[in-house]
Amino acid sequence: MGPLYTFEGKTPVVHPRAWVAPTAAVIGDVEIGEEASIWYHCVLRGDTNIIRIGPRTNIQDGTIVHVNAGRQSTIIGADVTVGHAAIIHACRLEDRAFVGMGATVLDDAVIEAGGVLAAGSVLPPGKRIGVLELWMGNPAKLVRVLTEEARAGFDRTAPHYVELAGRHRSIS
Repeated sequence: MGPLYTFEGKTPVVHPRAWVAPTAAVIGDVEIGEEASIWYHCVLRGDTNIIRIGPRTNIQDGTIVHVNAGRQSTIIGADVTVGHAAIIHACRLEDRAFVGMGATVLDDAVIEAGGVLAAGSVLPPGKRIGVLELWMGNPAKLVRVLTEEARAGFDRTAPHYVELAGRHRSIS
Protein backbone atom coordinates (compact mmCIF):
# COMPACT_ATOMS: atom_id res chain seq x y z
CA MET A 1 0.00 0.00 0.00
CA GLY A 2 1.28 3.45 -0.85
CA PRO A 3 2.00 6.13 1.71
CA LEU A 4 -1.02 7.04 3.82
CA TYR A 5 -0.66 10.11 6.03
CA THR A 6 -2.72 11.06 9.06
CA PHE A 7 -3.46 14.80 9.17
CA GLU A 8 -4.93 16.44 12.27
CA GLY A 9 -6.30 13.14 13.51
CA LYS A 10 -7.82 12.04 10.18
CA THR A 11 -6.32 8.90 8.65
CA PRO A 12 -7.14 7.73 5.12
CA VAL A 13 -9.38 4.66 4.88
CA VAL A 14 -8.59 2.32 2.01
CA HIS A 15 -10.76 -0.69 1.23
CA PRO A 16 -8.70 -3.90 1.46
CA ARG A 17 -9.45 -4.66 -2.19
CA ALA A 18 -8.41 -1.19 -3.41
CA TRP A 19 -4.86 -0.51 -4.60
CA VAL A 20 -2.74 2.56 -3.93
CA ALA A 21 0.60 2.78 -5.79
CA PRO A 22 3.66 2.99 -3.56
CA THR A 23 4.56 6.46 -4.86
CA ALA A 24 1.11 7.98 -4.33
CA ALA A 25 0.38 10.23 -1.33
CA VAL A 26 -3.02 9.96 0.34
CA ILE A 27 -3.44 12.50 3.13
CA GLY A 28 -6.12 13.12 5.75
CA ASP A 29 -9.86 12.53 5.43
CA VAL A 30 -9.86 10.33 2.32
CA GLU A 31 -11.85 7.15 1.73
CA ILE A 32 -11.08 4.84 -1.19
CA GLY A 33 -13.66 2.23 -2.22
CA GLU A 34 -13.47 -1.40 -3.20
CA GLU A 35 -11.35 -2.20 -6.28
CA ALA A 36 -10.54 1.48 -6.79
CA SER A 37 -6.98 2.27 -7.87
CA ILE A 38 -4.77 5.27 -7.15
CA TRP A 39 -1.81 5.24 -9.51
CA TYR A 40 1.82 6.32 -9.35
CA HIS A 41 2.61 9.87 -8.20
CA CYS A 42 -0.98 10.83 -7.45
CA VAL A 43 -1.70 13.18 -4.56
CA LEU A 44 -5.06 12.99 -2.77
CA ARG A 45 -5.00 15.70 -0.11
CA GLY A 46 -8.03 15.64 2.19
CA ASP A 47 -6.53 18.07 4.67
CA THR A 48 -9.28 20.71 5.01
CA ASN A 49 -12.30 18.77 3.74
CA ILE A 50 -13.21 15.24 2.67
CA ILE A 51 -12.34 13.21 -0.42
CA ARG A 52 -14.41 10.13 -1.27
CA ILE A 53 -13.48 7.73 -4.08
CA GLY A 54 -16.09 5.15 -5.15
CA PRO A 55 -15.71 1.49 -6.07
CA ARG A 56 -13.78 0.54 -9.22
CA THR A 57 -12.73 4.14 -9.87
CA ASN A 58 -9.25 4.73 -11.26
CA ILE A 59 -7.24 7.86 -10.55
CA GLN A 60 -4.38 7.66 -13.03
CA ASP A 61 -0.72 8.61 -12.71
CA GLY A 62 0.22 12.13 -11.65
CA THR A 63 -3.31 13.30 -10.84
CA ILE A 64 -3.96 15.78 -8.03
CA VAL A 65 -7.21 15.58 -6.06
CA HIS A 66 -7.87 18.35 -3.53
CA VAL A 67 -10.70 20.16 -1.73
CA ASN A 68 -11.80 23.67 -0.81
CA ALA A 69 -11.19 24.49 2.86
CA GLY A 70 -14.39 24.05 4.85
CA ARG A 71 -16.56 24.76 1.81
CA GLN A 72 -16.39 22.05 -0.83
CA SER A 73 -15.40 18.41 -0.62
CA THR A 74 -14.43 16.22 -3.55
CA ILE A 75 -16.77 13.32 -4.18
CA ILE A 76 -15.98 10.81 -6.92
CA GLY A 77 -18.50 8.05 -7.64
CA ALA A 78 -18.19 4.47 -8.85
CA ASP A 79 -16.58 3.35 -12.12
CA VAL A 80 -15.07 6.79 -12.74
CA THR A 81 -11.94 7.23 -14.84
CA VAL A 82 -9.62 10.17 -14.19
CA GLY A 83 -6.88 10.28 -16.83
CA HIS A 84 -3.19 10.87 -16.29
CA ALA A 85 -2.10 14.24 -14.84
CA ALA A 86 -5.59 15.61 -14.26
CA ILE A 87 -6.48 18.14 -11.55
CA ILE A 88 -9.69 17.44 -9.63
CA HIS A 89 -10.48 20.27 -7.21
CA ALA A 90 -13.45 20.58 -4.83
CA CYS A 91 -15.97 19.08 -7.25
CA ARG A 92 -18.22 16.08 -7.85
CA LEU A 93 -17.75 13.34 -10.42
CA GLU A 94 -20.79 11.07 -10.56
CA ASP A 95 -20.79 7.37 -11.46
CA ARG A 96 -19.13 6.54 -14.82
CA ALA A 97 -17.82 10.09 -15.29
CA PHE A 98 -14.72 10.26 -17.48
CA VAL A 99 -12.03 12.94 -17.17
CA GLY A 100 -9.44 12.90 -19.96
CA MET A 101 -5.68 13.19 -19.52
CA GLY A 102 -4.45 16.58 -18.36
CA ALA A 103 -7.98 17.92 -17.83
CA THR A 104 -8.95 20.15 -14.91
CA VAL A 105 -12.25 20.17 -12.99
CA LEU A 106 -12.62 23.22 -10.75
CA ASP A 107 -14.57 24.14 -7.60
CA ASP A 108 -18.28 23.30 -7.41
CA ALA A 109 -18.26 21.78 -10.90
CA VAL A 110 -20.14 18.54 -11.52
CA ILE A 111 -19.78 15.83 -14.12
CA GLU A 112 -23.03 13.89 -14.08
CA ALA A 113 -23.33 10.14 -14.67
CA GLY A 114 -21.59 9.09 -17.87
CA GLY A 115 -20.45 12.64 -18.69
CA VAL A 116 -17.08 13.12 -20.39
CA LEU A 117 -14.53 15.94 -20.14
CA ALA A 118 -12.04 15.66 -23.00
CA ALA A 119 -8.27 15.53 -22.54
CA GLY A 120 -6.66 18.89 -21.81
CA SER A 121 -9.98 20.60 -21.15
CA VAL A 122 -10.83 22.91 -18.24
CA LEU A 123 -14.26 22.74 -16.61
CA PRO A 124 -14.75 26.15 -14.92
CA PRO A 125 -16.09 26.60 -11.39
CA GLY A 126 -19.76 25.76 -10.97
CA LYS A 127 -20.26 24.29 -14.46
CA ARG A 128 -22.18 21.06 -14.91
CA ILE A 129 -21.63 18.41 -17.57
CA GLY A 130 -24.94 16.58 -18.02
CA VAL A 131 -25.61 12.88 -18.38
CA LEU A 132 -23.72 11.47 -21.39
CA GLU A 133 -22.52 14.93 -22.50
CA LEU A 134 -19.08 15.37 -24.05
CA TRP A 135 -17.39 18.69 -23.29
CA MET A 136 -14.05 19.98 -24.49
CA GLY A 137 -11.89 23.09 -24.63
CA ASN A 138 -10.70 25.82 -22.30
CA PRO A 139 -13.14 26.81 -21.02
CA ALA A 140 -14.92 23.52 -21.75
CA LYS A 141 -18.12 23.69 -23.74
CA LEU A 142 -20.69 21.11 -24.80
CA VAL A 143 -19.70 19.35 -28.03
CA ARG A 144 -22.46 16.73 -28.23
CA VAL A 145 -24.52 14.21 -26.29
CA LEU A 146 -23.10 10.71 -26.59
CA THR A 147 -25.20 7.72 -27.55
CA GLU A 148 -24.97 4.74 -25.21
CA GLU A 149 -23.08 2.99 -28.02
CA ALA A 150 -20.49 5.79 -28.21
CA ARG A 151 -20.24 5.87 -24.39
CA ALA A 152 -19.60 2.10 -24.25
CA GLY A 153 -16.01 2.64 -25.38
CA PHE A 154 -15.33 4.80 -22.31
CA ASP A 155 -16.96 2.19 -20.07
CA ARG A 156 -14.26 -0.37 -20.87
CA THR A 157 -11.62 1.68 -19.02
CA ALA A 158 -12.78 1.13 -15.42
CA PRO A 159 -12.84 -2.70 -15.57
CA HIS A 160 -9.48 -2.65 -17.39
CA TYR A 161 -7.94 -0.65 -14.55
CA VAL A 162 -9.43 -2.98 -11.91
CA GLU A 163 -7.65 -5.88 -13.63
CA LEU A 164 -4.43 -3.91 -14.19
CA ALA A 165 -4.28 -2.79 -10.56
CA GLY A 166 -4.41 -6.46 -9.54
CA ARG A 167 -1.32 -7.10 -11.64
CA HIS A 168 0.51 -4.04 -10.23
CA ARG A 169 -0.35 -5.09 -6.66
CA SER A 170 2.15 -7.94 -7.04
CA ILE A 171 5.09 -5.54 -7.53
CA SER A 172 4.32 -3.16 -4.66
